[in-house]
Amino acid sequence: MNTVLEGRARVLDNDVNTDYLISSRRKKETLDPVALSRYLLEDVDPAFAASVRAGDILVAGSNFGCGSAMEVAVTVVLGAGIRAVVATSFARTYWRNAVNNGLRLIEADTHGIVEGQALRVTIAGDRTELWVGSSPARRLPCAPTPVFMQTMLDAGGLVAYLRTHRRLA
Repeated sequence: MNTVLEGRARVLDNDVNTDYLISSRRKKETLDPVALSRYLLEDVDPAFAASVRAGDILVAGSNFGCGSAMEVAVTVVLGAGIRAVVATSFARTYWRNAVNNGLRLIEADTHGIVEGQALRVTIAGDRTELWVGSSPARRLPCAPTPVFMQTMLDAGGLVAYLRTHRRLA
């Protein structure tokens, strides 16, 4: 299955931890992803959540999602309408939570991507490509993601996949 994601870059720094994504004081307020989305990055930039448009793509440096293993740090991103994060590297627990919940994490060299730049992610099989800008777009290679993982993400994450398939392939 081929997947294409298009959106504008929302650029963050290295070491974006889960408490930056959503303050731990907020995680007990509700389980509703849309309600939680108003708190996305509030301690870093109080205006950020209100500026997010569905389809935006978070772009970061290394160690994205470090910190605690709270799953709500993925939920808040999805609730804001963001379907993908592109970073140089991801914290292992954040990566696992993202797979479970259907958030695409794409490893690529993000140096040179600027705020608001047009991004296009194309996924075919285990091959993922990131196109930056337009006229002409610059192609950045991405780390491959196994086809099974892509299928699980297309289904909406591990739980959604298991609801449909009843078992792992």
